[in-house]
Amino acid sequence: MKKIVPSILSADFMNLEAEIAEVERFGADLLHVDIMDGHFVPNLTIGPDIVRQIKAKTKLLLDVHLMIEDPLKYIPVFASAGSDFLTFHVEVKSDIQGIIKEIKSKGIKAGISLKPQTPVSVLKSYLKEIDLISNECKSWIWRSIFYAGGYF
Repeated sequence: MKKIVPSILSADFMNLEAEIAEVERFGADLLHVDIMDGHFVPNLTIGPDIVRQIKAKTKLLLDVHLMIEDPLKYIPVFASAGSDFLTFHVEVKSDIQGIIKEIKSKGIKAGISLKPQTPVSVLKSYLKEIDLISNECKSWIWRSIFYAGGYF
């Protein structure tokens, strides 16, 4: 099943509200929001306040992609900001089961993302617990998103 999941990272941030309205008009199924901390990945992007503002301006569900070193630390703030999905990287040096459990405890769907060099087989033990798999390509702009939990 194909879904349209545009990333706000490709939006014009000076006109973010209009950009979100445009992807809604064109039939987006979900809105992907990349959160980067400048450590796990070299770039630095937005925080929970912007996620909260985005949530207030759209009816689309938000897949908030935590490309950060310590996702467990930030689950509460991004959950309260309006995330519908919280996706984190399997490559983080944290307790993966604990992260999934914490996300689910907030009533949010959990997703796992993989870097290009990570074998898909590392997901095997988590498949029954997660709702989304995001497989990044060499260019992080292009990615495949799979919904494991039958949400769509």
